[in-house]
Amino acid sequence: MSDCPNIEKNRDRCTCTYMSCGNRAACCECLHSHLAKRQLPGCCFPANVEATYDRSFEAFIRAWG
Repeated sequence: MSDCPNIEKNRDRCTCTYMSCGNRAACCECLHSHLAKRQLPGCCFPANVEATYDRSFEAFIRAWG
């Protein structure tokens, strides 16, 4: 897990449903990880779309377009 000083605050508001993720609530690490895979973090999506685990830019556009 990250040395993030905000990890407890982030954990309270993290909407990611992938509970075994090592970057959960470490927002900077999560964002960097997803962007490296040409994705966005789950918190960028409505709950019903986030639950599909499709974090692609295309899924983001479909959800919010």
